[in-house]
Amino acid sequence: MPLTADRTQIDVEALSKILKEGKVKVVALAHVSNVLGCVLPAARVAEMCRSAGAKLLLDCCQTLPTMPCDVRALGADWIVASAHKACGPTGVGMLWGREEVLETMPPFLGGGEMIDTVTLKESTFAPPPARFEAGTPAIAEAIGFGAAVDYLEGIGGMREVAAAEEELGALLHEGLAKIDGVRVYGPKFSSSSSSSQRAALASFNVEGLHATDVSTLLDHAGVAVRSGHHCAQPLHSVLGCNASARASPYFYNSSAEIEAFLEELRGAIKFFRDAGL
Repeated sequence: MPLTADRTQIDVEALSKILKEGKVKVVALAHVSNVLGCVLPAARVAEMCRSAGAKLLLDCCQTLPTMPCDVRALGADWIVASAHKACGPTGVGMLWGREEVLETMPPFLGGGEMIDTVTLKESTFAPPPARFEAGTPAIAEAIGFGAAVDYLEGIGGMREVAAAEEELGALLHEGLAKIDGVRVYGPKFSSSSSSSQRAALASFNVEGLHATDVSTLLDHAGVAVRSGHHCAQPLHSVLGCNASARASPYFYNSSAEIEAFLEELRGAIKFFRDAGL
């Protein structure tokens, strides 16, 4: 699928044309792009997929930790997310699936608890979800994931988390827009419509500088950003760069930390410019 002409989000109209060809069986998309920050109109895409006889898998790794999500309203056939982005442990995640879809799927692993009956001639399998949970699961990690969910609910729930992200995102994007030579990828951030347009994260580059060089200086100043292709090399190729830096504020950040990031970014740029770069 291509991007829109301004290269800020997925071209949903192009997807519609692709689906009408009748050859697509599964569509896999991110609800929120971890590079562009754009929010997919999931319910619309899900309806398009259903009309074309295709299934939709929605990657909500960037969504579930940052905003309220109603799996029924999203309309996908499968929804996946990871724990570590939601204050939980690493190495564990979740799969939500429509019951009628899961019931038609064969298991992909064999082991304890996923079996119904076994004979020398055949096997039958347990109903979902046990069918897909072969062997001993990541018990401690799953309990930790549950504790993280309880924690997020305990601090006010996802609406409070989303409100904090909106406030920090506005400060972050307004600050980046004022720094010469900085290009932020994705749609413009608007605090009045961020929940439907884009997330607070900001992937950016500084003209003439490599993202890893910028992030290294920020790291030395005690500011943690990510740099690289963010597991999205084809997207970066379309954007015309081989890497980007990404600042990802979360509810535990403060406005003072956003200001500190912006100040250190200005300092890093000055360092390179003074060096003739």
